[in-house]
Amino acid sequence: MTGGHALAAARTETRFSDIIYEKIVGMIADGRFPVNERLPSEQNLAAMFGASRPVVREALERLRTDGLIVSRKGSGSYVRQKPDSSVLRQVPVGSLADVQRFFEFRSGLEAEAAELAARNWQPVDKARITAALGALERCLELGELGADEDQALHDAIAMATGNQFHLIVREWFRPHFSIGMSVTRSLSLKRTPAHVRMVQDEHSAIVEAIFARREAEAHDAMKRHILNARARMFQGVGAETPRAEERDK
Repeated sequence: MTGGHALAAARTETRFSDIIYEKIVGMIADGRFPVNERLPSEQNLAAMFGASRPVVREALERLRTDGLIVSRKGSGSYVRQKPDSSVLRQVPVGSLADVQRFFEFRSGLEAEAAELAARNWQPVDKARITAALGALERCLELGELGADEDQALHDAIAMATGNQFHLIVREWFRPHFSIGMSVTRSLSLKRTPAHVRMVQDEHSAIVEAIFARREAEAHDAMKRHILNARARMFQGVGAETPRAEERDK
C-alpha cells in the first residue's frame, strides 16, 4: 500500500470512529444510554454499529476525553452526563467530533492571542474590545443569542495581538468558530441567568487581565474560558456547569 493510500485508509478509519462517536452521543442524548448506566461492551457496540473493535475503542476514548463517559476499572464504561439533544441538530452530521477537536485547537490558539494582546494592545484596541464586551453585555440583558457579538469580542482580542496571522487563522476557520459559538450560546439561553452571567464573567476576567497587561493571567483566563465552553457543549441544560479543571481530574 502506498503512502497516499495508507493515509486515505487512515482517514476513512478515523472518520468511521467519528460517526460511531456521534451515534453514541445521540443515544446518550435521547436516553437510550441513561446517565450512570453501563454502556454495552466494546464487542457488543462493534456488532451494533457494524464496526471493528479498534474503531469502537477510538470512539469511546473520544467520549471519555469529552467527559461524556467514564471508565471504571474491571467494570466497563458508564455514562457520565447527558447533553441536550439540540447539540446534534446544530452541527453537520458526522462533524461533532471535529467541533470538539476545534475547541481543543482554540484553547491553545486563543490563549496565546490573549497573552499577546495583553503585551501589545493600543488605545484603539482597548476601545474596540470595550465596545465588543459592552455589546455582549447588552445581549445578555436582552436575552439574545449574542453569537456574532461573542465572535466580535474574540476578533477584537486577536486584532490587539498586533500579529496578522491571528486574524488570518480566524478568517480561514470562520465557519468552525461560528458553529462552536452558536451551539454554546444557544444552550446558554436554556440555562439559568446565573449560568449566563458566569460565562460573561469569564469574558470580563480575560479583558481585565489584558488591559492590566498581565500576560500569563490573560493566557490562563482565555484557556479556561475555551475549555469551559467545550465542556458546556455537552452539559445537560439542567445541570451544574463542570469547570474545565474539575472535568479533567
